[in-house]
Amino acid sequence: MSRKVLIVIPVLNEAPHIETVVRNLATDSVHEDRTIVVADGGSTDETADIVRQLAKEIAGVHLLHNPQRLQSAGVNLAVQVYGAAAQVLVRCDAHCQYPTDYISRLLKTLEERRADSVVVPMDSRGDGCLQKAVAWVSDTKVGSGGSAHRGGTKSGFVDHGHHAAMTIDAFRRAGGYDETFTHNEDAEFDCRLRAIGGRIFLDSDIRLSYRPRSGFLSLAKQYFNYGRGRSRTVRRHPGSLRLRQFLVPTHVALTVCAIVLSPVAPVLLTLPMAYLAILGLTAVTIAHKHRSICGLLALPAAVVMHFAWALGFFWGILSIRQTTWRMTPSVS
Repeated sequence: MSRKVLIVIPVLNEAPHIETVVRNLATDSVHEDRTIVVADGGSTDETADIVRQLAKEIAGVHLLHNPQRLQSAGVNLAVQVYGAAAQVLVRCDAHCQYPTDYISRLLKTLEERRADSVVVPMDSRGDGCLQKAVAWVSDTKVGSGGSAHRGGTKSGFVDHGHHAAMTIDAFRRAGGYDETFTHNEDAEFDCRLRAIGGRIFLDSDIRLSYRPRSGFLSLAKQYFNYGRGRSRTVRRHPGSLRLRQFLVPTHVALTVCAIVLSPVAPVLLTLPMAYLAILGLTAVTIAHKHRSICGLLALPAAVVMHFAWALGFFWGILSIRQTTWRMTPSVS
């Protein structure tokens, strides 16, 4: 039985990628009653013009202005404007590469597993030397702490994953995305979805390719924002903090203290030296595995990822007030 599907792609300056993504998704969902909404946060490149042209060629494609610019707000607005009759919400990103049968496979898993949400793993891919190193280390325990949706290969019900498809009913019952979150809005949403009894299934057979940042500065900014967003989520939902997320800021704090105090207690340098040794071994292993000297850049890349994430986490705690989430009587 055909279901009404709302596919939302929040974008900002994605001219190089948006046409390929829209055409791919439109072809895959040809047998479904689908609407594709590109929620544009005010692009200054040709993104909007490309989508307008696609809307003339492909039925069901729409350009939606997202005045709040944030991805969370764009998805919420698309559901509000175009989701009245939809049964399934599919969230996509313009910078990801999607399998040709992506939508149909998501719908099949959603139905077979009787899940409220289907999430998928992301496999990082790179072009330049640094981007390759970031991609390779991102899919290791050093880079992701063993997160199931980063290079994971095991399917099953999980607490969180990269958002792919969910029922519109579950999305609405959970309250949609929190539009005050600039980052980590998906993890925060999953906390509320689970709190109302929602079931999240990770399908490791449906995989996405993702291209990470290609420069140290942009990588640091990205992970700083990740850490800042996570600091809000763990305070809003205290039970959501995982060991891997606790270890990163703790390690960074201890490492900084060890370096500062090393003039009076040189033995404290054992901690940062052991840390660099572990990263060095990881980088050599990656370089050997991929037969590329670029893998050695995994060491500085991991340092940037860890320290930027931790600094963002601490900055979020110090600069952003956050109360604990409580389920309201209207949420059932």
